[in-house]
Amino acid sequence: METLIGKNTAELEASLAAHGAPAFRGRQLAQALYRRNIRDLESVTDLPQNLRARLAEQFDVAPCRLRSTSSAPDGTVKYLLDLPDDEVIESVFLPYPGRVSVCISSQVGCPMACSFCATGTEGLARNLTAGEIVDQVLFMQAQHPAQRVTHVVLMGMGEPLLNYPSVLGAVRILNEEVGIAMRHITVSTVGVVPNIEKLAAEDLQLTLAVSLHAPTDELRSQLVPLNEKYPVARLMQACREYVEKTHRRITFEYVLMAGVNDTEQEAHDLGRLLQRQPLCSVNTIPYNTTDVASRYQRPTPEATRRFREIVATYGVTITQRKERGHRIAAACGQLKRSALRPGSAMRPLPMFAAAAASPLSVVPAPMKPHA
Repeated sequence: METLIGKNTAELEASLAAHGAPAFRGRQLAQALYRRNIRDLESVTDLPQNLRARLAEQFDVAPCRLRSTSSAPDGTVKYLLDLPDDEVIESVFLPYPGRVSVCISSQVGCPMACSFCATGTEGLARNLTAGEIVDQVLFMQAQHPAQRVTHVVLMGMGEPLLNYPSVLGAVRILNEEVGIAMRHITVSTVGVVPNIEKLAAEDLQLTLAVSLHAPTDELRSQLVPLNEKYPVARLMQACREYVEKTHRRITFEYVLMAGVNDTEQEAHDLGRLLQRQPLCSVNTIPYNTTDVASRYQRPTPEATRRFREIVATYGVTITQRKERGHRIAAACGQLKRSALRPGSAMRPLPMFAAAAASPLSVVPAPMKPHA
């Protein structure tokens, strides 16, 4: 059945109007779902019993159901969630002092086939609906009622900008209905240029994270196949236009792989590439070994430090993520769908970048960049 979560207040008013209920009943239902986090109609006692019964015949409340959890000593919790069609996704709860982040998925699987990311090696099953995206946040909030979710990152399974309508709808619901500040919502992409341009026209005050991972076309095409369609220069042009229209900073994600993209040459190339890019910063993420992309290795701390120092000399602010959830395979690049849809021949689908919600340690840029 259709779910109520995923509808905004106006849509809920329309759904209840079809049952002869006045508009204020739709507003009451929206408050119950999104602000009080009620997940069954019987508990929405604001509504008359006969109306709740009629709605229950037509709607489910929430699409996500718990399959299993894994917890880490640092407080990170990974959730394996069942969807109505028996597909499975993962989401991650990441608490920190003063804030709580959640990393959520936008697709079941991913079609991008990035060579270092286990998710893309398994392909795409389907897009998630706006309700399935939003309900990951509501589900985790219900599991942790004493810790309010303050930040949301769409860096889980999938390429968010290939599920543009559902992602945009979910972002609006999270902001307008759930009450999460737009500036605390991050949408990631490996560089779907037309939809970066489309997102810029929306003029939303969200945070855009671009998974760059290499400064040159030759190397980036090896790591991110989409680069063949939208090469680095085209991507940078789209990013500049995005900043000009939104006046919002772009974060460039950079997974460091030993001997691949962490050398001093790549650091200089990255610094030169970004030194004239307005309002940007780089987040470095040391590679976490997976059972799929095992040919890549984690860089040494010294190589990571040297890479950051070189990039910073170009006037580019560069950060190092504080990693979380490594022990439960919930760190960047490690997450995987550990249960299969019944009857499916697909292997477990990993997800990408839960660590992207982590606090950052910053290498400040110098006052004068290279000429």
